[in-house]
Amino acid sequence: MKTLYKLKYLAITIAFLSLQSCFVAKDYERPIVVEEENFRTDKLPQDSLTMATVSWREIFTDPVLQDYIEEGLENNIDIRVALQQILSAEAYLKQGKAGYFPSLTGNASWTHQELSKNSQFGSFFNSAIDQYEVTADLSWEADIWGKIRSQKRAFGARYLQSVAAHKAVKTRLISNIASTYYQLLAVDEQIKITQRTIDNRESSIETTEALKDAGNVTEVGVKQTEAQLYTAQAILVDLKKQARLLENTMSILLGESPMEIPRSELENQNITTELNTGVPAQLLSNRPDVLAAEYKFRNSFEMTNVARSNFYPSLTLTASGGFQSLEFDKLFNANSLFATVVGGLTQPIFQRRQIRTQFEVAKSEQEQARLQFKQAILTASKEVSDAMYSYNAATEKIELKEKEFNAYQTATDYSEELLDNGLANYLEVLRSRENALNSQLDLINAKYNQLDALVSLYEALGGGWQ
Repeated sequence: MKTLYKLKYLAITIAFLSLQSCFVAKDYERPIVVEEENFRTDKLPQDSLTMATVSWREIFTDPVLQDYIEEGLENNIDIRVALQQILSAEAYLKQGKAGYFPSLTGNASWTHQELSKNSQFGSFFNSAIDQYEVTADLSWEADIWGKIRSQKRAFGARYLQSVAAHKAVKTRLISNIASTYYQLLAVDEQIKITQRTIDNRESSIETTEALKDAGNVTEVGVKQTEAQLYTAQAILVDLKKQARLLENTMSILLGESPMEIPRSELENQNITTELNTGVPAQLLSNRPDVLAAEYKFRNSFEMTNVARSNFYPSLTLTASGGFQSLEFDKLFNANSLFATVVGGLTQPIFQRRQIRTQFEVAKSEQEQARLQFKQAILTASKEVSDAMYSYNAATEKIELKEKEFNAYQTATDYSEELLDNGLANYLEVLRSRENALNSQLDLINAKYNQLDALVSLYEALGGGWQ
């Protein structure tokens, strides 16, 4: 009966102390780090749908590019590292869930002791004692102040952070593969244009020689034509070098050693997806890096709860029992059984400032995580605005560059016709050709910039991981 009363009072005490947890462990609430209405959303459609929720297969329709993206998602080193980080966080999550359970350890020991014959025990026993033990120890700590609960939530937030980080790596990888692929197509197109220019200028040298013999141009015109040929050949060398470096970059993204990258053509790339970016609140729900920053803040918030609970007393229950005997053949005898139950309340008093230091560090790390969360949101809104404006600017520039190239090409045709009739200066022809080549190369760059801005917008909205 006395034992029952003791257990009853102990249960009441535990229940009472458990009510105190609300005074220590604070519940998490998502912080308002920025005012969403202050986001710069000029020219952004306020649509209930967003292109971030569209699969990358619908954004990047080139089948060759799709194969590369799938290969990269399977083999890329960063993706594989992120998956291992998820497994590590998942292990901690399982540990946090097991925090409410007691710990149980088993022990088997043999002790041999040589006693002094002149000692207190040596006069009663033989000169040597052998003791055999088989025991089990059980320990359990009551979650009075919400310490275990907060630690479990912290591990859960860390796991979700690792999942969001994996999504962010996936989004960034798809963006890098698509951008590099489009840049390769643009360089290929510039190589074609430059090669055609070289062929035309080689023919122009013969024409210029004939015009010199006819007295229409001087040796200066011939040398300037040769110089233009060499200029185009130098441009071709740079473009081929750029293509090789881009192929090497793409190979690394695919998790492969440098290799040749088969590809289609720039003119086959069409934008078929409507550019709806959604409202800022949706932007936050799609950006995996923003989610990872919030989960990091939540982890630090819960770890601050854990550090705060260390100031308060801890209630533990320990029990041990087993068999103990001086003779091995009587070890598992009923008379060898023993058991011990201990309930303890421990209050830290002086810990050389370790507990306070841990708490202050936890608060500082929580504030750092909050500021990083704010920075992630601000960066996300900036990247969306930048990408959308860049796309619109590139689209407008393509129209202007097409008009510019057509004008320079027409000027070149007219000047060559006038030259053939002796009505124009050869310098005008050279200048028109050079301007036409530069304008055509710029037009290719503008088309690439439009595709790259589309990729950047898709990444900025958090697309690609769905």
